[in-house]
Amino acid sequence: MGQATHAGTAPIGVFDSGIGGLSVLAALRARLPRERFVYYADTAHAPYGERGDAFVAARTREVAGLLVREHGVKALVVACNTATAAAIHLLREAWPALPVVGVEPALKPALALSRTGHVAVLATRGTLASGKFGQLAERLTGGAGLPPHIRPVPCDGLADAIEQDDLPRVRELCARYLQAAGPLGSGPEQADVVVLGCTHYPFVLPVLRGLAPAGVRFVETGEPVARQTERLLGDAGRLASEGHGGDPVLLASGSLRNLQWAAQRLAAVDGAH
Repeated sequence: MGQATHAGTAPIGVFDSGIGGLSVLAALRARLPRERFVYYADTAHAPYGERGDAFVAARTREVAGLLVREHGVKALVVACNTATAAAIHLLREAWPALPVVGVEPALKPALALSRTGHVAVLATRGTLASGKFGQLAERLTGGAGLPPHIRPVPCDGLADAIEQDDLPRVRELCARYLQAAGPLGSGPEQADVVVLGCTHYPFVLPVLRGLAPAGVRFVETGEPVARQTERLLGDAGRLASEGHGGDPVLLASGSLRNLQWAAQRLAAVDGAH
């Protein structure tokens, strides 16, 4: 199917374990309005953040293969921190001519934004335990291990609660993990920037903002991913040159109705920012 599609008009594939990557898709669509998108949510196997690397790598390769074979994508965005850490190198080996973009916790922009020099990172346990996260922190701070001004907080269960739209559980977990990330604020030794290190977490940004002290800022990953995708497609001569991409194609291994509803909900959250 995709082999006969012109490179400029072929869609961009976006993949996540569930609904979280819709936050990245929103940033991609805002920056690349001429592009067509196919979004695949592996909801039958979500969440990835508390599963092993071998399982995540196998599912990531399976979904990437489907997007390449059946939809002829011209680029692939792995809109999942856990899948990026576990498998993005495998995708680049399998499809060396395909631009592949992953996500990582936005430590660099968070450190640049912070006035106190202290940032907290909310992420899944799998992301925080990955070698990729450790290498990122070391590259940015110049030392082995995490320095004390970067506070990682493994948020067990939060992505799943968001997937299930369990608002009482979401509020409980957000409060628990923000407390663990503290002290938060603008004073000495307080973290004034919180990194949303999982693509699910922007869905509950209003909840997080309501629980955090005034002045604490939250940093997402979508915009840097959109910029990198635009750059790679431009370098490869694959950017769409005209028209409007229209609505994305939404696919899921589980409930498609839940994915469609989540897309509408995220649009409402974005409108409230």
